[in-house]
Amino acid sequence: MSDHLRNGTDIRQIDPPDLAAGPGYSHAVSVDVPGRLVVISGQVPVDADGTLVGEGDLRAQLDQIFTNLSAALKAADATWHHVVRLGFFLRDIGQVAILREVRDRHLPAGVTPASTLVEVSGLVNDAFLAEIEAWAVVPRDDG
Repeated sequence: MSDHLRNGTDIRQIDPPDLAAGPGYSHAVSVDVPGRLVVISGQVPVDADGTLVGEGDLRAQLDQIFTNLSAALKAADATWHHVVRLGFFLRDIGQVAILREVRDRHLPAGVTPASTLVEVSGLVNDAFLAEIEAWAVVPRDDG
């Protein structure tokens, strides 16, 4: 079993040899220490003023969503290295290559959270082409 410790944390990415390798995600993520669970609600392509970013442009919308996720992580004193799960909701699963390209640009090298991708017929606003939620575990600082 491939088992990768993530950046000195006790977050382990697990990719069993009996499963095909996932492109950009881990099949399982294990957290071995007590810590703080951070659950980030599904983020959508709106800026800090609530204005839609990238109408009709999935790439621009995904960039804004990852910007929003980064802001939520920072506000929770977490980083992408703490993210253990991502949930992706796409209006058109045929555009998964764009999702992967944007995801890979925003996530640090070696960070491959457990992930789920679901095609949905709609989101809370018809102009939204995607939504992404995240779970992170921040190890407890006993120092």
